[in-house]
Amino acid sequence: MPPRQLIAGNWKMHRTPSETGRILRDLVSRVGQASPRGEVAVAPPFTSLPAAAEILRGSGIALAAQNVHWEEEGPFTGEVSAKMLAEIACRYVIVGHSERREHFSESDRRINQKVRAVLFREMTPILCVGEKSDERASGRAGQVVDAQMKRGLANIRLIDDQDLVIAYEPVWAIGTGVTATPADAREMHIRIRAELAAAFGAARAEQIRVLYGGSVNRSNAEALLSTPGVDGALVGGASLEPESFLGIVRAAPEAPSQA
Repeated sequence: MPPRQLIAGNWKMHRTPSETGRILRDLVSRVGQASPRGEVAVAPPFTSLPAAAEILRGSGIALAAQNVHWEEEGPFTGEVSAKMLAEIACRYVIVGHSERREHFSESDRRINQKVRAVLFREMTPILCVGEKSDERASGRAGQVVDAQMKRGLANIRLIDDQDLVIAYEPVWAIGTGVTATPADAREMHIRIRAELAAAFGAARAEQIRVLYGGSVNRSNAEALLSTPGVDGALVGGASLEPESFLGIVRAAPEAPSQA
């Protein structure tokens, strides 16, 4: 049976530690009212992670980081390692977001190293893949995502209880207000699932959640989250305030009974 959906909020470079505290205390007090069908996670900026960890402890809401360095330690000024993130109880780490690829020139090789670093510290990477508008317009969207998947997961083997999440985020939809149609999302998610099956086997691939991201909000969340093959959402701006984020959480379909 597929795992529960995951609704993860990526706050990007927004909110100070004090603002984070206000938002998360409100979210924790209300998330039970949302009756989430799946798992909820939030990824504040690095400066807010320790405070967030304290507030979220025992709440059922998971803590995520937005990025990570591929080495455990060393002369890398301004960087944060998986070892550091694991010690403050991060469960997820976003890797390879399109903004990291575009603005910080992250290559698939570096992203692959980051996935390895996160898995080594027994956290779950959320590997982001997605095509740009010109790549989709030229009919190369599938090829681009296939290549990102192959290179990002090259020579990686999931062992024991190691977990992995893929987030399909078409670059042309991130922060633009334009969202892929459910049919577009389903088509790409099927393609991603095929790459996962090639890498890890069909049975294991079915247990890996594939999220959709890109201008997800309360008005489109239900249609996207009810699309077959979509196992949750990576939410950007709509995750910055509890009311809008909880609206997306409430839109997650009820998980099938395991009885």
